[in-house]
Amino acid sequence: MIKPMFIACQPFGPDAGGRWGNYVKWSGLTQLTEVVSLDELLCPNVIDEISDEDWNHNVHEDFLSDFFWDLDYLLERVRAITDVQVLAALREPGLDCAGELSDRRFVFEGYDLVDKRGGISVLTNCGGFPASFENSELSRVGLIDSYGCAFDIQCSLRTNYPDVSHTDCCVWALWRMVNEGDDAPSGIAPGGSGDDLARL
Repeated sequence: MIKPMFIACQPFGPDAGGRWGNYVKWSGLTQLTEVVSLDELLCPNVIDEISDEDWNHNVHEDFLSDFFWDLDYLLERVRAITDVQVLAALREPGLDCAGELSDRRFVFEGYDLVDKRGGISVLTNCGGFPASFENSELSRVGLIDSYGCAFDIQCSLRTNYPDVSHTDCCVWALWRMVNEGDDAPSGIAPGGSGDDLARL
């Protein structure tokens, strides 16, 4: 059985207004209906500061302290926050794990490729890497649907763009909580060359 980590992020889609319009224009990802990602600029963590109690439940590893092992604790932690999406995430999965998460509150969304140091998605926030993947390969939420394709892209990025820092990346499997249940935060979002996008 897989053991994912969990994180609570801000959703990013058309409700963001002009910022969304600017993003779609900049990225060229006109097929997107929203972004589901671990990118901290597009979908930042909703927990502004890690508390002392958080350290009893989160991941004790560089660049991963925003993630939690304890889903129940995270849900309680963000209960009062509106406009939040809770993601389950598995780094560098050793198998196609789309159907491997037993918690039916979550649905599989796809695979993200994120800088090993965290923070930047190679797929949706680097302006594209056409020698390794086409924009059309991304799903409506900005992810790769195929396990094999995600790892092929990872290998190709390292080969074709060895001098671009963000291309030293990890593959992440992502599920999104769409069934609130009794424990979910009230504001849960429904399912549905490498320049960063910090300027938007």
